[in-house]
Amino acid sequence: MNRVTIRVPATTANLGPGFDAFGCALSLYTDVTFEETGSGLEITGCDEAFTGPDNLAYTAYCAVLNTMSEDVRGVKIHIDAHIPTCRGLGSSAALLVAGAMGANVLRGRKLSTQGLLNITNAMEGHPDNLAPAFYGGLTASMVDGGLPVTVSFPLHPDWEFLALVPDFDLPTSLARSVLPPQVSRADAIYNISHGALVLKALELGDEKLLRTAMQDRLHQHYRKKLIPDYEKIEALVRTTGAGFCLSGAGPTLLCITQDSQLEQKLARKLDSITQNHWQMLPLHVEFQGAHVIAEG
Repeated sequence: MNRVTIRVPATTANLGPGFDAFGCALSLYTDVTFEETGSGLEITGCDEAFTGPDNLAYTAYCAVLNTMSEDVRGVKIHIDAHIPTCRGLGSSAALLVAGAMGANVLRGRKLSTQGLLNITNAMEGHPDNLAPAFYGGLTASMVDGGLPVTVSFPLHPDWEFLALVPDFDLPTSLARSVLPPQVSRADAIYNISHGALVLKALELGDEKLLRTAMQDRLHQHYRKKLIPDYEKIEALVRTTGAGFCLSGAGPTLLCITQDSQLEQKLARKLDSITQNHWQMLPLHVEFQGAHVIAEG
């Protein structure tokens, strides 16, 4: 076998108070095909600026081969990405996961999923997007002794997710640069307590508890200033009873609801209160993490 295609789901991280810890896989995907060749590197399906050896799929591919003490041969990589870039939906994590899994499959599946998570976490710096991309569903993660530890949590089947994706991007580096280097004890306690209740609300399907628990004091207050009309959109969403938060570092905004008519309700008003165009993507939880969809 010298060819494999990996499908990786989009992910939303943080979920309000779960900063750099909570993540959930969603039904939007990036497919990456790896085909070993005699020599050289060829990357297609993405902007020319990303077709060099610093492409994230390729760097993860090489990192896994190096860990296994395998030679890095020539490879053709084709990227079919439906996850918007720099929008807070895990586009970078998807490429890292695809590259790691692609190398592992092509060379005999020598490493476990945990092993691949260890390698990619060392590259990404935090596992909140990587863990749900690998495992699917809702996860909470931490790093202990330099290695990621991840657990999965149950989700009530009635939840629906609506991503509001704007026509502008927000680099994660910029979103992190506005965060304070220290937080108060009160704010730390606030987020710990709210985060625990978010997980329970998602398990029980408790909309009222979720709306209350998704409040945050560690990152959203600072990042919302980078997103035009954030407060107007938040106020509009809250009138519907849906849970609301930034998706990852933004600028995508995430609504969590059990109301199947939420998209229609927001469509009538969203364009009238914002200066930018926002695409509404109705999504569901993806319980299957990254996996092989073709090989040969």
